[in-house]
Amino acid sequence: MRKTLRHSLIAAALGAACALPMAAFVLSAEGQTTPTAVAIDNFTFNPQKLTVKAGTTVRWINMDDIPHAVAAVNKQFKSKTLDTDDAYSFTFTTPGSYDYFCSLHPHMTGTVVVEAAAGENTAR
Repeated sequence: MRKTLRHSLIAAALGAACALPMAAFVLSAEGQTTPTAVAIDNFTFNPQKLTVKAGTTVRWINMDDIPHAVAAVNKQFKSKTLDTDDAYSFTFTTPGSYDYFCSLHPHMTGTVVVEAAAGENTAR
């Protein structure tokens, strides 16, 4: 699929810094970067599995030339249809594993794993 020059330049710049194209990052308390974005491109979610801390907002960005949508299997979140360059964000507050898919192309799947925030007591 044809990419715009802007997509190519952004992906090349980020690709030089990391293996995850179009990913946003936050600096963890340990000083390591953690991706907080998922690129939608070529009928895939990249990364397909993302691990974040509770309280993190994850952003899905449609880099594909066709529309996609993001929907949680457990129906906890659902985006509108995302055209090229559209984005959808969701803040994960509860630790757990969240499977999702593209509601327009159900073979596209991904998972967000949410870990307890530093110092948070996970016993309930």
